[in-house]
Amino acid sequence: MSAGGGTKAIIAALSANLGIAATKFGAWFLTGSSSMLAEAIHSVADSGNQLLLLVGGKQAKKKATPEHPFGYGRERYIYAFIVSIVLFSVGGLFALYEAWHKIQHPEPITEWKWVPVAVLVVAIGLESYSFYTAITESNHTRGKTSWVDFVRRAKAPELPVVLLEDAGALVGLVLALFGVSLTLITGDGVWDGIGTAAIGILLVAIAAVLAVETKSLLLGEGANPDTVAKIEQAVLAGAGIERIIHMKTLHLGPEELLVGLKIAVPKSETAAEVANHIDETESRIREAVPIARVIYIEPDIYRAREAADETVPSAPPAIA
Repeated sequence: MSAGGGTKAIIAALSANLGIAATKFGAWFLTGSSSMLAEAIHSVADSGNQLLLLVGGKQAKKKATPEHPFGYGRERYIYAFIVSIVLFSVGGLFALYEAWHKIQHPEPITEWKWVPVAVLVVAIGLESYSFYTAITESNHTRGKTSWVDFVRRAKAPELPVVLLEDAGALVGLVLALFGVSLTLITGDGVWDGIGTAAIGILLVAIAAVLAVETKSLLLGEGANPDTVAKIEQAVLAGAGIERIIHMKTLHLGPEELLVGLKIAVPKSETAAEVANHIDETESRIREAVPIARVIYIEPDIYRAREAADETVPSAPPAIA
């Protein structure tokens, strides 16, 4: 997944959210609707999140240093994790607090009754554009993968984050419209509080999903099965490689992959021949998988027993 596609979706979402936040705050100021205030804070949180994603993308481009020899690619994961915390605390918890207050002390909307409905309808249109942009950019790399698997398996966090935020924003706007409309129809401000509570629960749920997925990326994920298959084919396509004894991969960032290999070479080959085959193997891997930036290949003589010991975890010791 290219960073360019993610950046385009982030900027589209940021532009939409800044405009939406301003209109929501105006509507809240005129009407006192808690749903409008919760949605305004939601848009502010989303805008901050998109800025965090842009900062993470910039930080990830820093060159490797002796202290961080594998570079800063994981900065994008760190900032995506911070996004989940912001969405949970600033968006979700604030909405739940405001809902509790509104349900305890309901207030009908008596002035500027048309304003919140008009603002929410316009906001739905703007969020739909942002969501459409995120879907379009995601489709460039999603392929035939389902949307659930795309969010769970994507190594670049920006598009899944924007997709979930935009989807949550659209559902939240519908919930806000539901609460405001019933408040206007019935004159009972409790409906406004109920709509706000639903928004809060939605935001907390989305934040939890983001936290779980970005935590997995922070811990370190290997390449997906398709990428692993390409690496294996590239390794075995050349001469002088009898088999792969074992292989491990690790994403140093969304577009940086570390590949560690132990390969079996013929017993009769000289050190110079082995070195030449390793160089050729590295070239084939990089051609097949361009994001394989760091490759370590260890030559060995294949011995079935030792290979099994290295690939199969040993049993835990018995407890007396």
